[in-house]
Amino acid sequence: MVEESNESGAGRRFEAAGCEVRLRAGLELSDPGGQIASIVDPARGGTTLHWGRHYLYRSEFRDDGEVIPVVVKQFRNGGLLARWHKHRGDSKAARSWRAAGWLESAGIPTPPRLAWIEAKRPAGPSWYVCRYLPDALEARQLVRSMNDGVTDGSHCGVSAEAFLEQLGCHVRRMHDAGILYRDLSVGNVLIRCTDGEGTPELAIVDLNRARRVTALPLWRRMRDLSRLNLRRRGHRRTLIRAYCGNGAWNPDRAEAWMHLFQSAFESKQLLKRRIRAPLRWAKKWAPRQAHAHIPRAPDGASVRDRIVWDVLSDQPHQHASRLERLRVRLADSGIHARETAAALGALPRAWRRYEEIRKRSGRGLPWQGLGIALRPWPAGPEALLQALDGLGIRNVLLRLHPWQAEHDAEEELARELRKRGYDITFALPQTRELVLDVARWRGAVQELFARFRPLGRRFQLGQAINRSKWGVWNSREFIRLAGAAAEILRADSEVVLLGPGIIDFEPHAMAAVLNMPDCPRFDIVSALLYADRRGAPENRQLGFDVTRKCALMRAIGETAPGGSDRFWVTEMNWPLWEGPHSPAGRDVAVDEEAQADYLVRYAVALLAPRLAERVYWWQLVARGYGLVDPGDGGVFRRRPAWRALRALMELLAGTTFDRRLESPPRTRLYRFDTTDDAVIVGWSVGEAVEVELPPGRIVGIRGRGGDDLGTVDGYRVRLDSSPRYFRVASSESSAPKED
Repeated sequence: MVEESNESGAGRRFEAAGCEVRLRAGLELSDPGGQIASIVDPARGGTTLHWGRHYLYRSEFRDDGEVIPVVVKQFRNGGLLARWHKHRGDSKAARSWRAAGWLESAGIPTPPRLAWIEAKRPAGPSWYVCRYLPDALEARQLVRSMNDGVTDGSHCGVSAEAFLEQLGCHVRRMHDAGILYRDLSVGNVLIRCTDGEGTPELAIVDLNRARRVTALPLWRRMRDLSRLNLRRRGHRRTLIRAYCGNGAWNPDRAEAWMHLFQSAFESKQLLKRRIRAPLRWAKKWAPRQAHAHIPRAPDGASVRDRIVWDVLSDQPHQHASRLERLRVRLADSGIHARETAAALGALPRAWRRYEEIRKRSGRGLPWQGLGIALRPWPAGPEALLQALDGLGIRNVLLRLHPWQAEHDAEEELARELRKRGYDITFALPQTRELVLDVARWRGAVQELFARFRPLGRRFQLGQAINRSKWGVWNSREFIRLAGAAAEILRADSEVVLLGPGIIDFEPHAMAAVLNMPDCPRFDIVSALLYADRRGAPENRQLGFDVTRKCALMRAIGETAPGGSDRFWVTEMNWPLWEGPHSPAGRDVAVDEEAQADYLVRYAVALLAPRLAERVYWWQLVARGYGLVDPGDGGVFRRRPAWRALRALMELLAGTTFDRRLESPPRTRLYRFDTTDDAVIVGWSVGEAVEVELPPGRIVGIRGRGGDDLGTVDGYRVRLDSSPRYFRVASSESSAPKED
């Protein structure tokens, strides 16, 4: 229901989706309620543009059939001061709206404002919506190249001089109009090229700090310019000359003021970093402020039950703070003491088995390759299956959601997968509601078993049970759930049970659960062995790189009463810098190239020597971490990691692992044999380095994505962080000793 009102000369105002909305005059939306609901929902938005204190993403408006691409900036209003400003009609979105009007009136270029939206609840977010400029780039890259001494127009065809002259004129006009910007950084100036002559158009963005003032003396004007981070005096002088023009301002005085404030600003930033560094640890224990798109915890929920679903990262969100969680752990100290005793008692035999596993070579084992984890795609399975079919994999893990009322989309996808010959494993994660209501859990498992058993016989019980956001606070709660599910599933003697689904490298948690007296026995020990928090898979945590982590987790499973001699990694990935879609936070995120490198390096390191019987990437299509980016409008884009996985499957198909070869420190070489020749997969951990391959004629080199890199004379090749495949004529090759 949309309630409308009009305000003369101020654009159209109405209410929709629990928000108060103001549209730009002349903008008429078809289905305004539905469009506003879509605009304010980041899960229905497009590409992430910025991820920080606030969130910027792409979306679109539809005006009389015309599709208008827009940028949405979502502001959080969780703090008391932000709520007070919002109550007074002075939220950051409101300030952005007003400032955009000031700039437009003064003739200062800024993306046209289209909407200002306020959630009606006091702590709800605010949104500022403006037109998206598809050909605009931040000035940051140009200024960095200028500071490095590169001023030949290497950025967007724009020269440093043309950029500085345009910017100086715009800022002077802005100041003369009484507008103090207060945040004029290189990231808030966009460059647009309109011709091949290097003549730029600029656009000023991020307007919420701008203010109107009655007087702007020279020192205050130069303070506004001081955040541009122009390191070279010549560039500052060019900007100042353009700013001063033929006016009353003295360029030398202006430059002196600007240099003074620039130095002061840099000193302030350095001081802030030094002050904040010791406070980071304490900040972890402070109450958490969830991102604006995350639902609030249920009213009156206890600390154990403050868990909601985050649709952007496709996982739960825990509202309880670290201190609150610590209090729960202390309350469960009796249970945790028994878990600790079980883990410590299992440690000696697990460590002995770990040493044995480390000595296994894995020689002679055929290459099987990665598997992929899936969830249904809203538009139907066809687009999903097309992206899957191109990879050449056969093993699929389908995550079911027992808390859902409907499972038709999952069943449709599973039937299509089965029809195409894929081997399917099903995962049954839990939520807090199901942990508290075991009868409901039993009913859900019974229904899913009846529907999906004809399509596959393997079921994983447990999802990140060592993370409270997944609803489990101690091993007793999980064992109760797993026992109830196992009782149902074991009715079929052919069913294979996986578990317990420990996430990350927490061997103590794995040992505690699998060695508890009532833990059901799993046919395959499974773990969600993420290594992303340490960056490259070869990086160490407590002395363990990813191969040692896998060996220890496998050893625990092989020696525990509830374990097995089979070990699978049912989830792994490296999240991307794509806003709150990224499931592990900004500090862990990588770019798409690094993600593709790490996928291959992780897979080869674990699967070649068969440290893990299977490894699955989570998941195929997803923003923030998937192999395929769903893109704006649902147009799939295959990331470098998708191409890397396809090449891995294609180039090692039909091979048998021979051994890991001797190589210089911080490099890896793995040899695979075929009936006709051999393939050596190699990379370096860090800087590029030249290595010498075993004697043999190199008949071809392929890059990470399968691209043909030609060949080389001799045995010396260059390795860097991106894996390469060297095909060697086996009749002329001899294998060196193992390292």
